[in-house]
Amino acid sequence: MSAMRTDERYNDRVVRQFTVMTVVWGIVGMLVGVLIAAQLYWPQLGEGIPWLSYGRLRPLHTNAVIFAFGGCALMATSLYVVQRTSHVRLFSDRLAAFVFWGWQAVIVSAAITLPLGYTQGKEYAELEWPIDILITLVWVAYAVVFFGTLAKRRVSHIYVANWFYASFIVAVALLHIVNNLSLPVGWLKSYSVYTGAVDAMAQWWYGHNAVGFFLTAGFLGMMYYFVPKQAQRPVYSYRLSIVHFWALIAIYMWAGPHHLQYTALPDWAQSLGMVFSLILLAPSWGGAINGVMTLSGAWHKLRTDPIIKFLIVAVSFYMIATFEGPMMSIKTVNSLSHYTDWTVGHVHAGALGWVAMISLGSVYAMWPRLLGQGQMWSTKLIDAHFWVHTIGVVFYIASMWIAGVMQGLMWRATNNDGTLSYSFVESLAATYPYYLIRLLGGLLVLGGMGLMAWNVWQTWRLTRTTEDALVMPPATAH
Repeated sequence: MSAMRTDERYNDRVVRQFTVMTVVWGIVGMLVGVLIAAQLYWPQLGEGIPWLSYGRLRPLHTNAVIFAFGGCALMATSLYVVQRTSHVRLFSDRLAAFVFWGWQAVIVSAAITLPLGYTQGKEYAELEWPIDILITLVWVAYAVVFFGTLAKRRVSHIYVANWFYASFIVAVALLHIVNNLSLPVGWLKSYSVYTGAVDAMAQWWYGHNAVGFFLTAGFLGMMYYFVPKQAQRPVYSYRLSIVHFWALIAIYMWAGPHHLQYTALPDWAQSLGMVFSLILLAPSWGGAINGVMTLSGAWHKLRTDPIIKFLIVAVSFYMIATFEGPMMSIKTVNSLSHYTDWTVGHVHAGALGWVAMISLGSVYAMWPRLLGQGQMWSTKLIDAHFWVHTIGVVFYIASMWIAGVMQGLMWRATNNDGTLSYSFVESLAATYPYYLIRLLGGLLVLGGMGLMAWNVWQTWRLTRTTEDALVMPPATAH
């Protein structure tokens, strides 16, 4: 009943829908990830079936995890947070419904076209032009809902989480439109308007800033709302949060060229990307320290509240990933790490450690409140999920770090006469056992998502049972 009363003040229907799909698409995206990890260990899996080939499933995995799982988590939490910090209902219920159904249409379109081989061939921007247009329409509607809600807020102050969500919405719109400018030559075929090194530069300006704004700024919005809320403590330093925001916004856009070290990109652009990546370490760690120190005086809650474990360990992985990224952008380090599985380990330290864990913690914090419940159905199940997920992530990234450094060293090793000491196949054979460890890590993460789905379902069932009991007329005594 309390969930119904909440809906009178806030539009929580669309938030609940996005929250449920966060869990659903998380399972789907990670299941595809496990399948392609298995294909690297057993290459015959899916042999002879084009739509099950690694080259088609890999972009499906990245799009499902980033834009389906991550996107739904960002939309759910941003629409939840902006209403509560602005003390108003969403700007437009109909437009919010369009955003939900439109985004699901984008995801389903990606799930159909990518396995069929329709792609632009651009990292994180594989979807063809008709789907790109739909993404643009949905994103504009999302921006109108979010900024319209901010505009009619009943408090003069804009809470810092909304600054991060707002920057993510604006930056992703800019990145998406500029990088996807193309010339259609058919319903599912187009060519980029850029060519050569310019195309590569535009792509990694987009690619790295998709990481910067989609996978960092938006999720920092989650950190700044749910960590203080769950810890029941104020943000450690509000001044630091503002410095964190503006420093991140000013610096992140320049770091993209570090993906193109030792390529045809002009040397000055490569060096610029490296320098700005190194500078980026300061605001990243400043913000992370702000999140962790918010627990000052409440550290004991880590023993009893697994949701706080998710949130704080997520911030710890954010610190790992934002130290590792600048380090790997240094040209001498990059000459060892580039094209190796070290990069894969780094990406997943950010994706499974930071993005997934902050999302999962936020969903666990938000879901019972959306249903008018005090807490999730099972706290022990949340704790089990935390440990299964954390162990899975450690298996995954540690195996890829070791494999990657080993690959880099084997590829650059030379004999006295200058010939290579190892063939590529020898480096692949040495990597083979680590692919099995990565698969095990992925299975643990996927298993954890199964635990979460069961907990979310049971919490909803508990709510329905409670509501039925409240509206059921008392039995008449005979």
